[in-house]
Amino acid sequence: MAKGRQKPKRPSMQDVAELAGVSTTTVSFVINQVPDSNIPQKTQDRIWAAVETLEYRPNALARGLRSQKTHTIGFISDEVATTPYAGRIILGAQERAWKHNYLLLLVNTAGNQEMKQAGIDMMLERQVDGIIYATMYHREANPPDVLHQVPTVLLDCYAKDRSLPSVVPDEVDGGQGATEYLLAKGHRRIGFINNVDPIPATYGRLEGYKAALAAHHIPYDEALVIAGESDARGGYECALEIMQRSDPPTALFCFNDRMAMGVYDALRKLNLMVPDDVGVIGFDDESLIAAQLYPGLTTMALPHYEMGQWAVQHLLELIDKPDGHEQTPGQHLIKCPLVERESV
Repeated sequence: MAKGRQKPKRPSMQDVAELAGVSTTTVSFVINQVPDSNIPQKTQDRIWAAVETLEYRPNALARGLRSQKTHTIGFISDEVATTPYAGRIILGAQERAWKHNYLLLLVNTAGNQEMKQAGIDMMLERQVDGIIYATMYHREANPPDVLHQVPTVLLDCYAKDRSLPSVVPDEVDGGQGATEYLLAKGHRRIGFINNVDPIPATYGRLEGYKAALAAHHIPYDEALVIAGESDARGGYECALEIMQRSDPPTALFCFNDRMAMGVYDALRKLNLMVPDDVGVIGFDDESLIAAQLYPGLTTMALPHYEMGQWAVQHLLELIDKPDGHEQTPGQHLIKCPLVERESV
C-alpha cells in the first residue's frame, strides 16, 4: 500500500534564524519586538525577509504565555448579531480589533441567561484579554459581576451603578438635531411621534426635541406630542390622530424609521403628500426602511459602526493599563449623524 503524502513541515524559529544568519534569541527579540534589544536595523530587515520567505507564523499560544496576552477579545451580545444593525456594530469592532492584531470571539445569546453565563465562562476559560458586552438597543443592563474581574466595555447599554465603562448613542443630541433640521427648513409647528417604552431613547429624544424648540424661542406644546408602539402600526395610528386635529403640525419627527413608515401610510390615507404637505424625519437609519421609502426618508443614524470602534479602542486601553478597568467607569456618548434624503 502506498504511503500517504506527508504533511509539509511547518517552518520553525530555528529555520528563520538559519536563513537570516542569526541566533534564535535574536529572532525571538525581533518578532516579539522586545524593547531596548539594540538589534541593528539591517539585522532586523534580514530576519523579517526570512520570515516572509519561509511564511513563518509564530505560535500564538507560546507568544501568549510570554506576553500574558492572547490577543483575543470576547464579544457577547443578547440579540445584536440578529438585528439589522449587527453588521455595522460588529464591523466597527472587528476592524478596530484587527488594526491592533486582535481577533473577536463572538457569542450571541439570543437573550438566554444560561447561554450568556456559559458564553462568558467560555471566554474567560480561553483567557480573552477583555470583553465587550453589547445589547440590541440602548438600555440599562445587568452585566454579571464576573465582568468586573476582566477589562470590560458595555456597548449600547450601561450598568445601573455605572461601575463599568460604556458607549451609547447621544439620544438628546440626536433628538435636538432632528428638530433643528426641521426648524432650519422653515417648520415651526413640529409634531413628535414618540415611543411608549420607558427606555433612554424615549426620554432623550423628547428632551432634545424640547431643547431645539427652546433654542428657537418656540413654546413647547404638549398637543404636538403623541406616543405609541414603536412600529409601523404605532406610527400609523399616531399620525392619523395628530394630523386630524384642528391645527395639525406641518412636520413630524418620528421616534424611529419603523414608525415613520407607518406615518407615510397614514398621510397617504389623508391625501397628504410627503414632503409637499408634511415633512417627515425618522431616527435609526434602518437601511431596509429609510432608503426604500418613497420619497427617501431623512433620518438620524444610530452610530453603530462608531460605537463598535470606540468600544474596542477603549477596551485595548484598559487591557494595557493594569487594573485600569477598575478605575475608568463612566459613559461615553457618540453623536447621531443626519442622513438627508427627500422627505423634508
